[in-house]
Amino acid sequence: MRFFDGFAAGFAAAFAIAGTVAGTVAALVTTAVPAVAQELDAPRPIEALESVWIEELTWMEVRDEIAAGTTTAIISTGGVEPNGPYVATGKHNYVLMSACDALARELGDALCAPIVKLVPEGSIDPPSGHMRYPGTISVRQETFEAILEDVGRSLAAHGFTDIVYIGDSGGNARGMRNVATMLSEEWAAGGRDARAHHIGEFYNYSDVERYMEEELGYVQPIDEGLHDNLYITSIMMVTDPTVVRYDQRVAAGRATINGASIEPKEEIIELGRKLLQYRVDVTAAAIREARER
Repeated sequence: MRFFDGFAAGFAAAFAIAGTVAGTVAALVTTAVPAVAQELDAPRPIEALESVWIEELTWMEVRDEIAAGTTTAIISTGGVEPNGPYVATGKHNYVLMSACDALARELGDALCAPIVKLVPEGSIDPPSGHMRYPGTISVRQETFEAILEDVGRSLAAHGFTDIVYIGDSGGNARGMRNVATMLSEEWAAGGRDARAHHIGEFYNYSDVERYMEEELGYVQPIDEGLHDNLYITSIMMVTDPTVVRYDQRVAAGRATINGASIEPKEEIIELGRKLLQYRVDVTAAAIREARER
């Protein structure tokens, strides 16, 4: 009997402890809800970082930017693909690092979402298009559009009212256009204060080349067929000269592209800055026009 009495007493004690723990957890859960609500309105305890990249900001910094009128979010799309023997596969992504930053600052009321670095580059199996070259990473068209949609919806959920899609590769345009149209139509039908825009004016390399040659006097006398050129290389050098293998090309006596020199370094970086600003000016004007419509 003593054994059973002891067992019963232990069992009852265990239930009492379990009840106490459960009650404590319930109390914590109950009190956690207002605590979170208060936290969302809590003042920022430190000075904000001066950045236009959402991924570099804290959630409080993003919240405060939106409250202050920064309600345009830029979603840029690049790619990982072959670009000749000198230029990194992430060419478009490196361009966008400088381009989106400069564009957001030019607008003055915009932030940049993380660059969508993976885009359709051809079928994976069997490999086609760019996928025939090692290092290329491709995603299916539906995957690409799903990512663009989810990123756009995420930004709109937090209070961004103009979701802007830009792409540094022509093949990305269809997906961005499809998603921007779909989201805008859905939001308009639902009476939501948000719109999505595909700004095709950003992908203006034919105009950039003409501007480089006619206005700035830099000419490429030949076409080496390397999926590389002076205007792309110079813009990439604004971000980082190593991604065009600048030092290695100089050392090997191959510091040219399409017959045009990429020396001296600072001169070509300055060329890249001017070309980048040309693209930024054109794109900023198109974004402002789209937001006013």
